[in-house]
Amino acid sequence: MTSMENRSEVNEFILTGLTDAPELQVPVFIMFTFVYLITLVGNLGMVALISSESCLHTPMYFFLSNLSLVDFGYSSAITPKVMAGLLTGDKFISYNGCATQFFFFATFVTTESFLLASMAYDRHAAICKPLYYTTTMTSTVCTCLASGAYICGFLASSIVIGSMFSLSFCRFNIIHHFFCDIAPLLVLSCSDTHIVELVFFILGSFTASFPFLVIFASYFLIFITILKIRSAEGRQKAFSTCASHLTAVSIFYGTIFFMYFQPSSSHSMDTDKIVSVFYTMVIPMLNPLVYSLRNKEVKNAFRKAVRGRQLQLNHLLF
Repeated sequence: MTSMENRSEVNEFILTGLTDAPELQVPVFIMFTFVYLITLVGNLGMVALISSESCLHTPMYFFLSNLSLVDFGYSSAITPKVMAGLLTGDKFISYNGCATQFFFFATFVTTESFLLASMAYDRHAAICKPLYYTTTMTSTVCTCLASGAYICGFLASSIVIGSMFSLSFCRFNIIHHFFCDIAPLLVLSCSDTHIVELVFFILGSFTASFPFLVIFASYFLIFITILKIRSAEGRQKAFSTCASHLTAVSIFYGTIFFMYFQPSSSHSMDTDKIVSVFYTMVIPMLNPLVYSLRNKEVKNAFRKAVRGRQLQLNHLLF
């Protein structure tokens, strides 16, 4: 990173943030604090619940626990810095800090994309080939799929960050955003950015499109299988196992495609900030709620865990 920094005349950036209105900063800070606390409790609570309850030690919940860790990770890469800026008015971020923030954000978002694809494959194996499910989704296969998701996230973000921060930033240092994202950073560079834009387009297209195609193909086969089920109750039961995942996929890919895969001429700064708030802060908060509120096994495991803690507490007190 030192060599990268030496190429640049800019040692720090200024984030314009979400709003310059002083009267809105405290209410926005309170709202983001509330959102982040729910994200923290929801995702880490989901990981703890899945780890402690043996009834949730299945491939589907193994991937869900990893999804919760990733959601917590990429929210934590952005939200605390935004909250600190709102509370103290400090809008500065160092060159290395900017690179680090973007690296972790890109790593976790890419990892989530591949984890969602792995979860779709798991649902396909469970519904389309139930007799072979235990031999298909072994612990080794699940570990390899999850590890592959993290590796893809790390490699993709490393390539982007390496090409991005090899550019020179020698004119302006004001980022018109609330975190270090690639589009507002490219605007500030005084180098030729065509190669970086091409690298980002190729990697972004692969890391979004390939998992999306896996998800689409998996659910296409799932829906064909569901249509072959004769009883309405059987179809409802099969579809209910996919409902939470479909909701998470729709929210995640809807915002990602809107943000990064439309012509730059159709972007507006205010709209981009609102959409960015949604996928950096709101989605990580929503995922554990979606999976807990729509999933009977998670709700039953939560009730069991609460009853167990109550019995332990009563035993200690009496």
